[in-house]
Amino acid sequence: MPGSTAQEMPAPNRRVEPRLRTLKAGKIVFNNHFSVFDCVVRNMTKHGACIEVANTLDVPAVFDLIFADGSKHFCNLRWRYNNRIGVEFAS
Repeated sequence: MPGSTAQEMPAPNRRVEPRLRTLKAGKIVFNNHFSVFDCVVRNMTKHGACIEVANTLDVPAVFDLIFADGSKHFCNLRWRYNNRIGVEFAS
C-alpha cells in the first residue's frame, strides 16, 4: 500500500481462539497492591484480553487484573497500542 507504515498495518492474529467482545470494568493492580489503575476490558478469552487504559506507558509488564466480583487474573503484558494493551493470562 502506498504511504502505509508498519504501525498502520494490523498485527497478524495469533490467538488460539477468537476473543469475545465485552465491556467490563476492572482494576490493574501492582506494586504489592499500592498502585491501582482503572481499566475497561474490551474483549476476552480464557487465555487473555484486550484492555483499555488511560495511559499504556504506566502499565507494568506483569500485574493483577481484578474485577468487581472479586475474580482475579495474573497478567503478562504482550503489546500496547494507543490506549489499549493486550495481555496473556498466566496459569
